[in-house]
Amino acid sequence: MKKKVKLTLSQKNLIRRYLLWAYKSTKESFERVERKTTQLIVDEYVLGYFSKNKFKVPQSFRTYIEEKQKDELKLKYADVHKKSLHPEYVYLKNRLEAITAAIKYFLGGQELKNMQDLYEKEFTRRIVESREH
Repeated sequence: MKKKVKLTLSQKNLIRRYLLWAYKSTKESFERVERKTTQLIVDEYVLGYFSKNKFKVPQSFRTYIEEKQKDELKLKYADVHKKSLHPEYVYLKNRLEAITAAIKYFLGGQELKNMQDLYEKEFTRRIVESREH
């Protein structure tokens, strides 16, 4: 890596905004895939809880889980049987890592934490304010 470049305040502000945009857009794309995995973890727990407590499980819930599993596999793996990751998924994962490193390099670790916190707060706000469900 090259020696740090001396930036003007204007350049630093432009870089900060660009990196914030790049972090947000890349993280959103990456999490579209990762959400399937994490939601399945919770859904399978709920299904197990239902079974353990002898609650009736609607077929629609089982179908919902099966469809989500298919979506996850399709988004994450190029070849499900070999478990080879989809190139787009690998790209997003690597891009997020590189953008995170760039934020630390240009703006510092505290600014990275600030951006991560902003992202979490924004998505939590979207969930709470959502009228879709």
